[in-house]
Amino acid sequence: MVSHQLRHVALHLLTPLLMCLGMALAYLGAFHQPAPNHLKVAVVGTAPQQKVLAQTMKDRAGDALEVVTLPSRADAITQLRERTLAGAYIPDAQHPELVVAKAGSDTTAMAVELVFDQVAGQQGVPLTVTDVAPPADGDPTAQGIFFLLVALSVGAYGSVAAIGAAGTGLRIGVRALVGVATSLIVSIIGITVAGPIFHVVDHDYAAIWALSWLYCAGIALVGIGLHTFLKRWTTLVLMILFVMLNFTTSGGIYRPELQSGFFGALHSFWNGAGFVEGARSLLYFDGGAGFDGRLVSLFLWLAVGAALLVAASRHEKRWSPIVAQADPTTVRHEAEEEMEEAVGV
Repeated sequence: MVSHQLRHVALHLLTPLLMCLGMALAYLGAFHQPAPNHLKVAVVGTAPQQKVLAQTMKDRAGDALEVVTLPSRADAITQLRERTLAGAYIPDAQHPELVVAKAGSDTTAMAVELVFDQVAGQQGVPLTVTDVAPPADGDPTAQGIFFLLVALSVGAYGSVAAIGAAGTGLRIGVRALVGVATSLIVSIIGITVAGPIFHVVDHDYAAIWALSWLYCAGIALVGIGLHTFLKRWTTLVLMILFVMLNFTTSGGIYRPELQSGFFGALHSFWNGAGFVEGARSLLYFDGGAGFDGRLVSLFLWLAVGAALLVAASRHEKRWSPIVAQADPTTVRHEAEEEMEEAVGV
């Protein structure tokens, strides 16, 4: 009897232990040693000395930097606002200038400033930094959108766990509707806290709210669809998908140009990056800078969730006679255990 209980406890401990391992690998792997990785910067000017400076920087930096030359400051600002450039250096014997867009990523702007501080330091002159896309007053580090992402994600995947455990008697279509409705509530909570309360979002409230709902609904549909197949392991899988891989690749703290290639690759299509970069484009870059692609990525995640719901519905119809014959006490006990584990996590 004791050995059976110990095995039961060990099985339940497996989930938090795997979460511990996954979080350590994901967060330390993504954030422990940020360094430039193909960080694209520009030297402004067409004279030979500007071209020599760009080539010298490129040769010394290797894969850390991608250094290009641009003909004018206006061209540099255009590329910064299109988010295809991390920073632009305008050489001058007395007053060199660095142009950045901090709202795109404060940590990237800091990395660029560090690079060109060294360049200006070799000339013995101070460097003037100009920010062409400053973040909101309520979000001076430009990382508030990331923390909004965290709140939305927890609300969305936590709701999936509760719906899966408490709604076992409901048809999957009903569970999906509850999930979408809950996503609406989560998105309203998110925009209310990020907007009027803390002013991380200081305009385009409706657009950011809609983006939040789309993001949360995608998580809800994917999670409810997966729950049919994974049951008590759903929370662990959602943590992997929407926390471990999601937060680390969202670009909220470090964008791909300060991470390894793995996290940068996921950044191109993962849903967290879709929300963070989409929100930044709406708030600070006039809805450009790749917003359409980010919106498409969020709709694709929603479509994946819808496909999983279809597969789950067919699976449940096939197995419903077997479930109906199961011992009700056993079914209830499994549901209670699943709820306890989800809430505990």
